[in-house]
Amino acid sequence: MGSLVHNNGISPEPVEEQGWGIEIVESELSRVVDKKGTGAYLTWEELGVAVSCSNWSLAKDGCKSLLTCSNGYAKPGEIVAIMGPSGCGKSTLLDSLAGRLASNTRHTGRILINGRKQRLAYGTLAYMTQEQVLTWTLTVKETVYYSAELQLPKLMPRYEKRDRADKIIREMGLQDSLNTRIGGWGLKGLSGGQKRRVSICLELLTHPKILLLDEPTSGLDSAASYYVMNQIVKLTQQYRMTVLAAIHQPSSQVFGLLNSLCLLSLGKTIYFGPTFAANQDTVTGAVPVDQIVNALAESYKSSQIYMEAKSEIANICGEEGDLIESNGSLQANFITQSLVLSERSFKNMHRDLGYYWLRLAIYIALGFGLGTVFYQIGYGFGSINARVSMIMFVSSFLTILAIGGFPSFVEEMKVFQWERLNGRYGIGSYVISHAVSSMPYLFVISLFPGAIAYSLMGLQRETEQFIYFELVLFVSMLLVECLMMIVACIVPNLLMGLILGAGIQGLMILSAGFFRLPDDLPHIFWRYPMYYISFHRYALQGLYKNEFEGLEFPEYLGGPPTIDGKTILKNVLHIELGYSKWTDLGILLGMVFAYMILLLCTIKTTERVRPIIRA
Repeated sequence: MGSLVHNNGISPEPVEEQGWGIEIVESELSRVVDKKGTGAYLTWEELGVAVSCSNWSLAKDGCKSLLTCSNGYAKPGEIVAIMGPSGCGKSTLLDSLAGRLASNTRHTGRILINGRKQRLAYGTLAYMTQEQVLTWTLTVKETVYYSAELQLPKLMPRYEKRDRADKIIREMGLQDSLNTRIGGWGLKGLSGGQKRRVSICLELLTHPKILLLDEPTSGLDSAASYYVMNQIVKLTQQYRMTVLAAIHQPSSQVFGLLNSLCLLSLGKTIYFGPTFAANQDTVTGAVPVDQIVNALAESYKSSQIYMEAKSEIANICGEEGDLIESNGSLQANFITQSLVLSERSFKNMHRDLGYYWLRLAIYIALGFGLGTVFYQIGYGFGSINARVSMIMFVSSFLTILAIGGFPSFVEEMKVFQWERLNGRYGIGSYVISHAVSSMPYLFVISLFPGAIAYSLMGLQRETEQFIYFELVLFVSMLLVECLMMIVACIVPNLLMGLILGAGIQGLMILSAGFFRLPDDLPHIFWRYPMYYISFHRYALQGLYKNEFEGLEFPEYLGGPPTIDGKTILKNVLHIELGYSKWTDLGILLGMVFAYMILLLCTIKTTERVRPIIRA
């Protein structure tokens, strides 16, 4: 998609016969210069889009046409409105111009900038989609500041980035809401119109030459819609941007702000030209704008307006402007992206009570509960079974409660996917930043409830044993966190994600070696491979070794003779003693990295597969 989809794998493949005029280069700042001054003249000719469809009743060849032979142009300092009924192809046209078509689409035609095939640099084109995905715990200032840190050149001083962010905020009329949180989940924040303006602010930070807006006034009343569009008009003229906006049903006041109109119906262009020519019967409000579709459908192809539009496209393409020139590196580097994302994520986790704080309260309560149920279990014969049960609860049921943070994972994943499409940062930066920002909270969740339970239960008092106990609990929390992020990526539905996450952990717990001893597990599936890929197995074994090694217990209820802990581990619990407890911990740490790599691969795979599944 224009400047927004560099490396996410869902941009359209080029059409060799006619050529695709927009290609994106990451990490370059651009200057578009034409013969008449700074600006980008955008044209599209005979543009067609079809999507592969699994429903063969929709199309005999397995494809459904979304856009057919569309022609049009957009000039600097002007706004082209793309209108039509729902499902007419407005968003498809914008996706095509931005290069954001899904991998299961086929397209024809050509798109040119300044009459040339252009290799657009990052920041030249910006695309605001219909869906508003903002981090609801952040303020307006924080949202725009963090975005500026991610989007603007890494060599630009921080004060210049913040000055630009402040200027954009003022230009969009949000200076009085600087410290107001975005709002959501019961927290009152910005209005719908203000959220729209924040989204536009994020796209304007790079001073793009081409700005695509998909339903910028959706869900707003007439007054808010006019205010938003009026601000866009001012910025369009100030920065000589080329703006295309898909608008469903604009008011007459909003319609009067627009320069040109592209009218679509069933994927076909039925009018393209100046708004005053289309609006001559609606200036007084006598005829609703949506009735223009029926009035122009039959006559557009043979009309003078159509011929004039084709002539203007030919003129623009005939006078080739200058190619885009690079002006240094635009985006922040990998390290900067990771640091900025970590700071933002840490702040979001701190403010979202449901992310970790509620879980901490529940874990502390469970720590007291576990400590009182197994209070001072001692070293008698009955303490053997008590220790085994207690360790099973710690290694399995405490970690499974991490699914309580799944709603917050889903919201964070939505923000990531939206920003990922906009090319703000890569998958690696996101995965690392989430792990780094979550570690302090997971450590606190592991430390305090674990210390409470450990002290009340009267386990081994050696420092090494306590540290190992806490480390296993902490690493297990990290593993479950990664697992639930993978689930959130695959199944963004809240209820289905909770069920899937709990189900996966349930299978791992069953095969961990407690409910059935390892040697008694059925070989098919449960022993191979579940027993070996279940991280609960290594947590359970490590904690068993940590607690039983070095202890002696009465062999019978009445007292001596005694049995040592290693004998219990080997003969009773079927624990492998060929390696130490630290090896189990090392395996758990290795699985953390493996899960992070799996998360990265899952994100890449879903980006390619999801459009095909939706079709």
